[in-house]
Amino acid sequence: MTDFATSTAPGDVVRRQYLASATGDLEALRATLAPDVEWTEMAGFPLAGTYRTPAGVTANVMEQLAADWDDWIAHDDTYIVDGENVAVLARYTATNKATGKAIDVRVAHHFVVRGGQIVRFEQFVDTAKIREAMTS
Repeated sequence: MTDFATSTAPGDVVRRQYLASATGDLEALRATLAPDVEWTEMAGFPLAGTYRTPAGVTANVMEQLAADWDDWIAHDDTYIVDGENVAVLARYTATNKATGKAIDVRVAHHFVVRGGQIVRFEQFVDTAKIREAMTS
């Protein structure tokens, strides 16, 4: 049986990414990402755009979320794995630091995992709910 910590199975790699993100372990999170990763935050999301490289992803997404939100967590609950494709149904919870407003929104993520690393990520979320929490 393969150890979860070193498994290259796409679902395990993605799960390690969520665990690292939830605990703020950016080094462990970067370890799940391919050197040429393409990480896309949805249009309309405050951090909308495509980021490349593990350092680019954590600096432009995770570190920015931590700067603007308290306790930002992606709660992954359902995995659909089809070869190298992993779709995850989840929800975001957090409190915006500027407004004090909390969010609890559903989200879907699509990952492509090759060779034990995430090579592509795309986010789908109700961006209006996120922006609503950011305005007073």
